[in-house]
Amino acid sequence: MCSRRNAVVASVDLDNLKVVKGEDSLSVYTFNTHTAKHYFCSKCGIYTHHQRRSNPHEYGVNISCVEGVKIEDYQHIGYLDGRDDHPADRA
Repeated sequence: MCSRRNAVVASVDLDNLKVVKGEDSLSVYTFNTHTAKHYFCSKCGIYTHHQRRSNPHEYGVNISCVEGVKIEDYQHIGYLDGRDDHPADRA
């Protein structure tokens, strides 16, 4: 995943994510192994969420897209920088 995406991502089980507005504007893409499904707004291009490759039963959700969430509140949490290996590729 490109390090320039700069999303703040939280994990959620597939059954626990509900898109309440704008689902008709979402588009999806896949690449490489085509296991992960990456969703983005077809109007503005923002990444909203993806079905994970490392755990296909889980979504990664860009919390920057969640109304009322301030990403500054999460700066203390560790992160993947997008430059190092994907967790599923580590031996």
